[in-house]
Amino acid sequence: MSDALPITRPLSLQDLLEGFGSVSAPPSKGEQMVHRLLQKQRELSAVELFAKEHAGGTINGSKLPDQARFYASLLPATPVGPGQQYGFEVDLDRCSGCKACVTACHSLNGLDDSETWRDVGLLIGGTETLPVMQHVTAACHHCLEPACMTACPVNAYEKDAFTGIVRHLDDQCFGCQYCTLACPYNVPKYHAAKGIVRKCDMCSNRLKNGEAPACVQACPHEAISIRIVDVSRVTENAEADHFLPAAPEPYITLPTTTYRTTRVFPRNMLPADYYSVSPQHPHWPLIVMLVLTQLSVGAFAAGSFLEEALDTELATAFRPIHATGALVLGLLALGASTLHLGRPLYAFRGILGFRHSWLSREIVAFGLFAGLAVPFAGLCWGLPLLEVSGSPWGKLAGELLPTLSPSVACVGVIGVFCSVMIYVFTRRELWSLERTLIRFSLTTILLGVATIWLMMWLAVGFLSDDEWHQLAQNLTRPLARSVIILTTLKLLYDISLLRHLATFRNSPLKRSALLVVGPLRGFSIGRLVLGVVGGVVIPAAFAAVPIHDPIQFTTTSAVFVGQMWVACLGGELLERYLFFSAVSNPRMPGGVRS
Repeated sequence: MSDALPITRPLSLQDLLEGFGSVSAPPSKGEQMVHRLLQKQRELSAVELFAKEHAGGTINGSKLPDQARFYASLLPATPVGPGQQYGFEVDLDRCSGCKACVTACHSLNGLDDSETWRDVGLLIGGTETLPVMQHVTAACHHCLEPACMTACPVNAYEKDAFTGIVRHLDDQCFGCQYCTLACPYNVPKYHAAKGIVRKCDMCSNRLKNGEAPACVQACPHEAISIRIVDVSRVTENAEADHFLPAAPEPYITLPTTTYRTTRVFPRNMLPADYYSVSPQHPHWPLIVMLVLTQLSVGAFAAGSFLEEALDTELATAFRPIHATGALVLGLLALGASTLHLGRPLYAFRGILGFRHSWLSREIVAFGLFAGLAVPFAGLCWGLPLLEVSGSPWGKLAGELLPTLSPSVACVGVIGVFCSVMIYVFTRRELWSLERTLIRFSLTTILLGVATIWLMMWLAVGFLSDDEWHQLAQNLTRPLARSVIILTTLKLLYDISLLRHLATFRNSPLKRSALLVVGPLRGFSIGRLVLGVVGGVVIPAAFAAVPIHDPIQFTTTSAVFVGQMWVACLGGELLERYLFFSAVSNPRMPGGVRS
């Protein structure tokens, strides 16, 4: 037994094979195969080799270099010069999709379980006989023209003048989440518990000390590195759309991440989730804010036009009613908008980005709108008292009110236009200038007319006057026809999105149409039913009354007008829900979705 192996560890199958081999005939073919497999098992994998190298030991008898020398190849060899900045470089031939970079980023930055600043997607293509699969790791691209920084209303982003790194200033952020819509690569991530947005900063503190970012160090294949990129080259590549298959176009923000490979991708290379569609976050506070601000602006504008058609006495009597109703709904809208903020106590910061952010401009415009509407409504109620008291201010107020009314409406229209541009800036096809302007304009006019109709009937109910009854009889039919026409135009335009279902290409508008008839079908049907009932059926009952027959004010007719207004408002709220939920969200390549 002198040839027996010393038992310093449990015997393995290979030990037994070697022991048997010393006393018996040569191993069979099966034993040889097992022996080869056991030998192959002894070879270190890429992850094991990486871990052993970082343990500071030796491999094959040679001493490892220290950390600084080891990561030198993954960092720029020279400092950043004029016209240059840092950028990620990803070698797609080395990326295996192991997600070690995701884990390292998550651990170093102390992210929550469901929070990631770096993601790994998948591109697939080729044929059944020669399929192609490519993993893609992506984080913030530290763009030359970052949309997140331009969109931010509180200047919570800064781009380092020397390194080009785009940092997020957590203390400055008030959680409006507009940057999450503006970034075409879905980089900024909202943290609900903290009420702010956070994102990758290329581990700038580590880079400053000569240390590689966490994702760079963690990759066992050294697929990620930090390189110096030329600004002019990035711009040239963006013109040629040289980035990744089916990724958002680089000309939008000029991303600095470089993806390189020695292979030629097949023409049908697409993200694994390219054909998957899922509803987006609806943002209910924004839905309420947009619809009610547009209703308020429309009511002020329609009221101004109606005042021109009335004599002075009727206009003076009607003005306080419509001004108060429009003001209350407008203030309710502005209050609802603060519910969308993660840190509403810092809402006052929203005007800091006025020079570059459409959201800041909207805040200023609607702030001015409310600032004019409040004294306007106050003067409407106070004018009779001033005139009765003989105060000299009564005459001034009487001259000022006819001018102040259209001024409030004009400022409100500017605010609505800023609302349009907030979504146009995101470059999403469903939110294009034409589509968003038509949607918001029709909502403003439709709800404005419907609200004035409701206010007029309220005035008839509160002011038992023959002139008001006569006015209601004369204006009900034109207002009913206007509501029918506006609702029909709005519904036809909404339904026109479905024509993209017939297109062959899986365009963003086709994906939106698929959502409308698929996961969001219930909301689509509800929007259509409320629109037809409130905007067509009920107004048609009033419009169908013969001209020679007077339309008398009764409790039943008042209830029908109220139902008309509620249905129209509900239909527009659902339309705005679809506006947010059915939009096709641009993003980097993702994985297979169930």
